[in-house]
Amino acid sequence: MKRLALLLALATTGCGLHPLYEGGASGAVATSLSRVEVAPIAGKAGYLVSNALRDRLPGRSGEPALYRLEVKLDDSITGLGVKRDDTVTRERRTLRARYQLVDASSGEVVLDATAGSDAGVDVVNSEYATIAAENTALENLSQIIADQIVTRIAVYQRRAAATAK
Repeated sequence: MKRLALLLALATTGCGLHPLYEGGASGAVATSLSRVEVAPIAGKAGYLVSNALRDRLPGRSGEPALYRLEVKLDDSITGLGVKRDDTVTRERRTLRARYQLVDASSGEVVLDATAGSDAGVDVVNSEYATIAAENTALENLSQIIADQIVTRIAVYQRRAAATAK
């Protein structure tokens, strides 16, 4: 059993995998993420995504921002299920984000990427219930988009830190 554990430990050290947040809160990735400033994002979806991003990024340490995160959103609702009388019974809410990580000192775009997700919404007889479901879908999509953006920025920061070594 001990030989198997030793063999597995040796096999995983050579695989090239490293923890993303190596070094914890004082590591290179966490330190870089704490110096990202989120630029204002227009609209209700922008408000939700902006708050979700700020929740996921480590707290600013009082140091000036090294990067500015600029996000443009595309929020749409498309009718899917249509009855014979042309009433919609199902909708798809789609939220797409194009984001750029900009070096605050030089203005150079160091990361340009997209994130997106969609959610299904049942259209029911109650207009209030349908609007509430659409809003809940938007809130959930905002969280998903923020997760994707922060993960991608963390991967970029990890690669940049590894290259700098």
